[in-house]
Amino acid sequence: MIGIYTAILIIFTILTVLNLAFLPRLKEASPSNAFVSLLIPMRNEERNVESLIRNLKRLTHQSLEIIILDDGSTDQTSELLKKSIGNDPFFKVIVGKPLPEGWVGKVHACHQLSQEAEGEYLFFLDADVRISPDTIEKVLAKIERHRSGLVTGFPRFPVKPLLGKLLVPFQHFLVFFHLPLFMANYTRLPAFTAAHGAFMFFKREAYESIGGHQAVRSSLLEDVHITRLVKKKGWKATLVNNTEDAVCHMYDTNREVWEGFLKNIYIGLGQNPFLVGLASLFYFAFYFIPLPLFGYGIISLQWIYCLPLIVVWAQTFIVDRISNQSLHHFWLMPLASLALIAIMCASMVKRIRKQTYKWKGRSY
Repeated sequence: MIGIYTAILIIFTILTVLNLAFLPRLKEASPSNAFVSLLIPMRNEERNVESLIRNLKRLTHQSLEIIILDDGSTDQTSELLKKSIGNDPFFKVIVGKPLPEGWVGKVHACHQLSQEAEGEYLFFLDADVRISPDTIEKVLAKIERHRSGLVTGFPRFPVKPLLGKLLVPFQHFLVFFHLPLFMANYTRLPAFTAAHGAFMFFKREAYESIGGHQAVRSSLLEDVHITRLVKKKGWKATLVNNTEDAVCHMYDTNREVWEGFLKNIYIGLGQNPFLVGLASLFYFAFYFIPLPLFGYGIISLQWIYCLPLIVVWAQTFIVDRISNQSLHHFWLMPLASLALIAIMCASMVKRIRKQTYKWKGRSY
């Protein structure tokens, strides 16, 4: 029985490796004259302002406008933006309008940014993301080579809090293991879709053909939903490995990790209790149970019981290496699986009880 169990885990690992062959990396590219609008929504981002502006001032693409929207910040975001930008002509800061009924805050901010943009390409970037100087050139080359309407990717995630170390890198694992990347990148089928809202690079024509962010105005999972609309309109959406060029410092505290995942994960599962139960059972059976089996194998000196965890570690290590995550994260996979189960169930219960999710001072 333990042999069959281990064989299943080995198959999972092989399938993951094969799947990763269809995840393109961003590569060196020649300069381009394409006009790009880099669009950044900001709400209470005082901890990110100065490092973000320094990062953006190093970008090498010259045909560029950078528009930042201050979305009702109550901290020092506005003052720090003025100080950090100075007289740099590439930057423009606008003040966000009040949030209309029926809109999600970030979606409304992105909608306003798109209305101000004049570029042939619209690059939506979160304030906690830092990119390499030639990222825009690389993405422009990729979007043209793949003839895509959208390029998106999951950045590298350096994390500090314990819950962040467990859950944040899990995003790469979930996508690279569960999403058939050939179907996602080489077909226009909406069912095979993943996206990360922190890094969304659109052809303007594709963006406008779907009605922009207005089309997903009430979505808490707007990145995936807008990507599906792009595909439905007949455009390709290319998911890339951008971890060598984009770093996202998502959360600084365990509370931020919890609230951030809480508002998205049940929606990402289609608000389907059956899928929550199935996913919970799957990760408990195949990614947590190997830990007590390993302990039993050590105590009883039956080394075959140690193999399942070694395979789980190997699979996780491969994903972590491809996504440039910490060399040590793979050890945490069994505990990360328990954390994933806990957050899925908590998110589901909150929605069933009709309680609101909270994020950056707003309720959804």
